[in-house]
Amino acid sequence: MSDAKTDPKKLFIRTYGCQMNVYDSERMAEALGADGYVETDTPENADMILLNTCHIREKAAEKVYSELGRMKALKVDNPDLKIGVAGCVAQAEGEEIMRRQPAVDLVVGPQTYHRLPEMMEQVDQGKKALDTDFPEESKFEHLPTRHGVRAGAQKARRNPAAFLTVQEGCDKFCAFCVVPYTRGAEVSRPVERILREANDLVDRGVREITLLGQNVNAYHGAGPDGDYSLARLIWALNDVDGLERIRFTTSHPNDMDDALIAAHGECEKLMPYLHLPVQSGSDKILKRMNRSHTAESYLRLIERIRAARPDILISGDFIVGFPEEDDQDFEDTMSLIREVKYGQAFSFKYSTRPGTPAAERALVDDAVADERLQRLQALITEQQRAVQDSMLGRDVNVLFEKSGRFEGQMVGKSEYLHAVHVNADVKPGDLRRVRITESVRNSLKGDVLD
Repeated sequence: MSDAKTDPKKLFIRTYGCQMNVYDSERMAEALGADGYVETDTPENADMILLNTCHIREKAAEKVYSELGRMKALKVDNPDLKIGVAGCVAQAEGEEIMRRQPAVDLVVGPQTYHRLPEMMEQVDQGKKALDTDFPEESKFEHLPTRHGVRAGAQKARRNPAAFLTVQEGCDKFCAFCVVPYTRGAEVSRPVERILREANDLVDRGVREITLLGQNVNAYHGAGPDGDYSLARLIWALNDVDGLERIRFTTSHPNDMDDALIAAHGECEKLMPYLHLPVQSGSDKILKRMNRSHTAESYLRLIERIRAARPDILISGDFIVGFPEEDDQDFEDTMSLIREVKYGQAFSFKYSTRPGTPAAERALVDDAVADERLQRLQALITEQQRAVQDSMLGRDVNVLFEKSGRFEGQMVGKSEYLHAVHVNADVKPGDLRRVRITESVRNSLKGDVLD
């Protein structure tokens, strides 16, 4: 039997929302790992529960309070259990979280989670800990290096695909978006630190890195010989031995410069997939959204990108039922979708985010917005299926990541980000040539060629 005094403290993290929250959860686990915590898969076994929250969608805060109610019950059997809330809901709600749910011991915003070990010292002394500042120092300057504190293993092996945050915050102030208020102004990490982290990830088995930012193509980090754009950063990462694939998300159309477009055609490691949200095809609605581009400028940009990389798969975001959207505005959006022919897209019915400029505007009738969303999603699904079906008979490069649902099945991602499954003797981290033989719902099936 193990000595309870020497047993490591167990940490359970539940992550909501975007890829950046996934990255943040990893870094929070590493920050607490340096303080003696190891991760557990179940909250019932935890000494510390951390909910890393997202504030983008409607009623996000209420969902967090509901989850906190369930977690509170675990304190009955484990009075020493600590509960924390991190992320964008923590940033937006602050002290209100502790007022509404006294079982919460710690609230930390997305810019201050490097202070978690110090905050936990307060909690261990029986005090509440709250930090939702926008500090002058960058959290990335103070986080531990990524040398295996996660899950308590030295140089722990990683999944073959990983996220790496290079930019945070946004200066665009779209009328519907809370990001500038929860993540702050645009900040880019120095090139040297990104390359160091990328090399460490590769040392731990990573072969594909997705560069993250709220507005990632606005990246302008300090380099050894001046500021680097995202394109220049990608070329620097292209020289990292052992790194096979580079992706980036999420981008703004106004920051797709010539060098970044050219990189899609010239950089072998940059994958032919681009998530480039437009939100609406109506110039009137785009102006109301404060998007600072038009439908026509977006379409011409897509033309230039496809001229540089003809096989690129384009993904997008759409908001349906934005305040003042009429039938013609919606039809303009449908027309843009038909012209672009998206390989993937994410679409949502507009939901009011308190504190944003659009929050005070009259809403489109809910039934009308629902009907429009169904029509738009049907068109997107049709396009996604057409692109997926066009892969039949083609040879693609698949980076295998994990076992599938069935015996002997392995699943990975193609260069176009399609999920591909095979029945073959491959293992996670293998990058293999696969011929596509079948297109099924949301995935492809194929045969390994070599």
